[in-house]
Amino acid sequence: MAEARSNADQIAFWNADAGAKWVKAQERLDAMLAEITAELIRTARPAKGERILDIGCGCGDTSLQLAAKAAEVVGIDVSAPMLARAKQRARESDAKVDFVEADAAAQGFEPTFDLLFSRFGVMFFVDPDAAFANLRRTLKRSGRLAFVCWRDWRENEWVRVPVGAVRPHLPPQPQLGPEDPGPFAFADLARVRRILSNAGFDRITVRPFDVELPLGATHDDAIAHIQEFGPVARMLAEASEAQKAQAAMALREAFKPFAGRKPLTMGGAVWLVTATA
Repeated sequence: MAEARSNADQIAFWNADAGAKWVKAQERLDAMLAEITAELIRTARPAKGERILDIGCGCGDTSLQLAAKAAEVVGIDVSAPMLARAKQRARESDAKVDFVEADAAAQGFEPTFDLLFSRFGVMFFVDPDAAFANLRRTLKRSGRLAFVCWRDWRENEWVRVPVGAVRPHLPPQPQLGPEDPGPFAFADLARVRRILSNAGFDRITVRPFDVELPLGATHDDAIAHIQEFGPVARMLAEASEAQKAQAAMALREAFKPFAGRKPLTMGGAVWLVTATA
């Protein structure tokens, strides 16, 4: 029952304000993650004639790029607002993509996929062993998996700098356990390998990838963005107006060393993970 409640919470979250915010900022977020997306697609090696499941497809950026390289793409996500945007984009581009509103952890598919693909869509499973076992069953015997996930938050400058700046000015935050679902839940490589092995995957490879993430066109733009998306946005959710004002001042000071960059960038650190069925 705990798993069902957590899944329901995630579904409610992405179908409320969060989903609407991501739709509104879709172009900006796609641009921010463009270099990571390109590297993941190179790593996944999608090919003509393949059938691909794009897990946590969101507003459809990765699904549309994969569709240009493969015969058939199915994008799956729990967010109705984001999928509506994805479907609109597919119609506008004439891309052959089917979008499914469902939880990839439990959705049943026939074993017809050549590739399971995900850009930051697999770290939120309540029971990742069961989720990946379910996903593996959707693959052909010759199928493979490719996904990208964040490394430890302290290795990610775009998180470490703003979080360190605002933390003294905001209410204490609940501490996630090392295996609780969240954006950095797959930072531990031993855990990633264990989960994939338990699910029946083989030939697991992991490599680090470092990138400069464009957070905003200007100093002020980046500060506004970091308060709307990511860990700082979650930290601000329960803060008073006075605390939010103090946090904004701290961010402005912390971002000064980066202000000469146009656009303003900070370092991102991810794992690129592959495996076979």
